[in-house]
Amino acid sequence: MPSSLDELPAHVRLEAHTTARDKAVAASDISPGSIVLEVPSMVVLLLSSGKGRRCDFCLCTGASEIRLARCAGCASYWYCGLQCQTLHWGSHKKFCKRLASFMASAEFQCLEAHEQLDALLHTHLIAEISSNAPSDVRAKQLSTFMSLLPGPQHDCLPIACPMSVNVDVHQSLDVLFTRSGNNNFAIHSHLTAIAHGIFPLASRLFNHSCLPNAAARYVIRRGQSVQMEIVALREIKATEEICIPYVDPALIESRQQIFKLTYGFSCTCPSCNFISTLDSIPSSPASEVALSELDNTLQTFCFPSGDIDDRTLFVGLTLPDLPENLHHVLRESYLLRLTDAFSRSSHEGSYYVALDVGLTVLAVYLLIYPENYPQIGMHLLEMAKTAWNAVIATEHDNAQDALAKTSLLKRARVYRNLASNVLEVFGPEGDPTGPLEELAILKKLLHEEP
Repeated sequence: MPSSLDELPAHVRLEAHTTARDKAVAASDISPGSIVLEVPSMVVLLLSSGKGRRCDFCLCTGASEIRLARCAGCASYWYCGLQCQTLHWGSHKKFCKRLASFMASAEFQCLEAHEQLDALLHTHLIAEISSNAPSDVRAKQLSTFMSLLPGPQHDCLPIACPMSVNVDVHQSLDVLFTRSGNNNFAIHSHLTAIAHGIFPLASRLFNHSCLPNAAARYVIRRGQSVQMEIVALREIKATEEICIPYVDPALIESRQQIFKLTYGFSCTCPSCNFISTLDSIPSSPASEVALSELDNTLQTFCFPSGDIDDRTLFVGLTLPDLPENLHHVLRESYLLRLTDAFSRSSHEGSYYVALDVGLTVLAVYLLIYPENYPQIGMHLLEMAKTAWNAVIATEHDNAQDALAKTSLLKRARVYRNLASNVLEVFGPEGDPTGPLEELAILKKLLHEEP
């Protein structure tokens, strides 16, 4: 049977790997921002938070001129219009009338939230495979999907909504289930998860790294199936392996457990190797005074001049360079505390507090994320917006306020420019309006200020 592997782009090839099944390597140099691979979705499942706000087929949001229509059969799925509903009907009809009773059943209700998501994703997968819609693309996707390695074995297989399937599909349920749990991706718009999806060729090609040189972005267009694009985050030299992140690299304490339980491997990237050399990650200080001192020490280590400027290069900082007295910052709770404080203070109008906390967040990001990782760019954009809001809030009736405004404007421009450098590499993704449009608006506003 033909496979998606038969149509690899010219700049990507498969080679043998010492521990994994294969590895995808660059056949020629790939520049930052280049699309390494484009692949259509095989199955997508909208998260419950998007129900009624996004189309269950193309994932686009409703708009003033587009009112989402609810499926009359199940009352649980929404569509942009007849086109999306028709394109989805081939698989959706397999479980449409039974979905409500399945989701209300005690068997489904007793599941954890992530298990319910798995059950619905498996329902979509079975329905898609058994829809029998003629498609060369679907046949290649199925062949590639069935060639994927199964995940770790668990005590019981996930459940799925009852539906009529042919004998071949029924006999393959175990094979499908053991491959879907470890071969699905979180689909995001502007780095916020909105759905899960199966993209067999991406799963087949790319191994994981916590310091990846590429990342996935998603193309969402009304009336079309979701597309994944793998984008180079930095220059990838010929013969270099192309890796993507399977989980957020910021999950320093829990990621190895996720790898073992979900994927059945242990990560040996430089970041994980360093963490494995530590006897343990020390707990964060209990007192606010000690935490503040830790924050200041981290800022001084990462930004000796006290801030960043347009000449700041976000490369060279690595975890092995981190002195022992700063190992506390590797706790996941430390970063969570900082991001919560940044979000809260920036929304409450405590802009100077937010900018100080935001610089500490940036320091952590530069230690754990690789060059041009999109989360770095998004955070810099939020810092630029916070600095701009501080400019607007500054009073102008004395010399001190004028100096404060000048300083804030400089910081806003620096943060915006650095954010642009990162986000323009990652490129547009998700919903039509997003970070790149915000950068353009902010550039215009800052240009108009003296």
